[in-house]
Amino acid sequence: MIDAFFSDTYSADTPTASMAKLAPVARAAERAGYVTLHDPGLIDREKLRELHDPDYVRAFITGKGRLAAAQGWDWTPRIRNGVLAINAGMIAGARMAMEQGTAANVGQGFHHAKPERGWYFCTFNGLALVAQEFPDKRIFVLDCDEHCGDGTAEFTKRLPNLFNFSINGTDWGMHEGERSICRHLKPVKDDFTPYRKALEEAFETIRSWKPDLIIYQAGVDPHIDDPVSSHSMTTDQLLERDRMVFRFCKSERIPVLFVLAGGYQTPIEEKLVPLHLNTFRAAHQEYCL
Repeated sequence: MIDAFFSDTYSADTPTASMAKLAPVARAAERAGYVTLHDPGLIDREKLRELHDPDYVRAFITGKGRLAAAQGWDWTPRIRNGVLAINAGMIAGARMAMEQGTAANVGQGFHHAKPERGWYFCTFNGLALVAQEFPDKRIFVLDCDEHCGDGTAEFTKRLPNLFNFSINGTDWGMHEGERSICRHLKPVKDDFTPYRKALEEAFETIRSWKPDLIIYQAGVDPHIDDPVSSHSMTTDQLLERDRMVFRFCKSERIPVLFVLAGGYQTPIEEKLVPLHLNTFRAAHQEYCL
């Protein structure tokens, strides 16, 4: 089974399904025999102060000040604690993946979070956090959310060991640079070829850059039934995307940490859990069978 990081602390009532879905997904993956779950504890807050503006970190930790809700949700202690646990899972998952070849964090990478504040339901950027934690390792983020990884792109300017490749349907003017690539695609429901080509370009970029770890953001908001989707990808296309990524990582012998991203359909158990479960299914088939 795949080692995955999760604790009940991850879960919180949020206006979107972002944190409310995590426990149902984790338990479903565990019941299916895809994962062994591990509790990562809470992140050392000093690591967050090194990554983000200390005033922003202080506001979020205490719940005081304008920046406390900068990610777009009203602040609660439960949300704070969930974010601290999820970011601990990012570091623990990255370490496990580099030791064993693959691992999962049943949480988000928070790819919109910028150095000075949270943004669009993302609080602290766990993708950049991994690059900060392992400065001697080259960290490649393959972001396959509906929305661009604009926050991660900002962190590539600060962290020389971080590369961000975002395949999205909504780019929001994401920064591109030497280590930040944005591929904005039109709807792919009737033709998966453009998405396949974007993935193949990402794979070639990975081969060229030679990372020590890939972090795969397996977003399910590109799904055709998702209210924010412009990709209009079918369930089978999302599964094929996941299989392509895991086949590539294994064939190239590059460790991969995968995380959840996106997903705004309801009800959660009926709509979102099966889509996220397919990502665990694809990883399990590639690495465990």
